[in-house]
Amino acid sequence: MEDINKKVPHSSFKSGFVAIIGEPNAGKSTLVNHYLGQNLSVVTKKPQTTRQKILGILTKEYFQIIFLDTPGLIEPKYLLQEAMVKSANKAIADADVVLLMSDITQFGKLKLDLIIDKIKNIKKPVILALNKIDLISKNKIPEIIDFYRNLYPFREIFPISALTGDGTPQLLNAIVNELSVHQPFYPHDIISDYPEKFFVSEIIRKNIFELYKEEVPYSTAVNIIEFSEKEGRKDLIRAEIVVEKESQKGILIGKNGRMLKAIGEKSRIEIEEFLGREIYLELFVKVRANWRNNAEWLKRFGYLS
Repeated sequence: MEDINKKVPHSSFKSGFVAIIGEPNAGKSTLVNHYLGQNLSVVTKKPQTTRQKILGILTKEYFQIIFLDTPGLIEPKYLLQEAMVKSANKAIADADVVLLMSDITQFGKLKLDLIIDKIKNIKKPVILALNKIDLISKNKIPEIIDFYRNLYPFREIFPISALTGDGTPQLLNAIVNELSVHQPFYPHDIISDYPEKFFVSEIIRKNIFELYKEEVPYSTAVNIIEFSEKEGRKDLIRAEIVVEKESQKGILIGKNGRMLKAIGEKSRIEIEEFLGREIYLELFVKVRANWRNNAEWLKRFGYLS
């Protein structure tokens, strides 16, 4: 295998798209954030946090990888989840390399048929990353690797920890070696082509997932209705938190507005850190009945094209 740390001529520069797929909560977003060195993709302890394909760009002297961080592969139960699965399918179709991630601590509990069905007919290299090896006994790893080798002809299999970084340099090396010689698709100084307001809405949504339990976070969407840069003053950001029921609205706001204020304060700090400037953040809660099954609302929120 070629060593990607070795100096190479500019004419040998490699570039390509890598779709990261897998079950919910496998650590896909954590891996992207690890490679990029910042929190581009939303990460929480709850599954199905990622709803859309997130594009993260890693550029080094000798390569550029465009990571497509995708929603977890699931059997969809409503229109939003159907859109999430379509997003993952499109990423696979667009990619030069597919990186399948699986939570090694869930070995023996996963329904692998759904995942294997997604990759069995694709004509491109598939690399397997068995994530969270920091949470299991190391002597179990060889047996699990052998199981996956017999399950599908993966190009390579890597036991890793996206959280600690264990095994991630070797995985990155393998990804780069699968890419073709090509000039960069994006300027070297950007890490995503998504607008700032997209990441602002994701920060707010992440904090909803972290502060609330049960079904409420999954019934919410965040819609940025104003994003104004003010000369000599704080930028103004106004955002709607959309829910499906009046009861959910009450839970989100909380007694005397305390919960909504907590979301706002936590989000403001993180947004200012992300943007590198001060902002004024206003949050509102709106009820849009059954929005997760409404194509019009899904298009408005960016989940359907």
